[in-house]
Amino acid sequence: RFSVVPAGADDRGRRVGRIGIGVREGDFDRTALMTIVKYGPLESLGKAFDQTWETSLFSLKMLGRMVVGDISWKNLSGPVTIADYAGQSAKLGLSYYIKFLALISISLGVLNLLPIPLLDGGHLMYYIVEIIKGGPVSERVMEIGQQIGMALLVTLMAFAFYNDINRLVSG
Repeated sequence: RFSVVPAGADDRGRRVGRIGIGVREGDFDRTALMTIVKYGPLESLGKAFDQTWETSLFSLKMLGRMVVGDISWKNLSGPVTIADYAGQSAKLGLSYYIKFLALISISLGVLNLLPIPLLDGGHLMYYIVEIIKGGPVSERVMEIGQQIGMALLVTLMAFAFYNDINRLVSG
């Protein structure tokens, strides 16, 4: 006989009770849960493309869920948290570290392709507008777009830094 007491947890701004069973860090060998699969060169390229595509879609979905409020903006991380996770992944081994670097690279690539002026995606957006319009976008429109893009990026970076600092302060 034993008793279970729900632990308090935050879920989308609501306090809820949770119970569960888990394994504490250090109580098991991670490698016992892994299976190593080796692929040939061509199959590796296909798997790499598939994984990159899935990671890109995941990044876009998570960004979309943040925009509509399904996921908290507290999940947005800046350089401090990224450096911390890089260190944690490096401690787990080279393959974890390389996978983490690939994840960051893909996520930044996806962000760079968003249709925000200043980013590559913003330039692509201007090119598409020029094709549809049949002429160049006016200097004034591009200037306003650059200012809006700069404001968006500075706000995003400030929010990421705020989250980093908040994580450091709150432990």
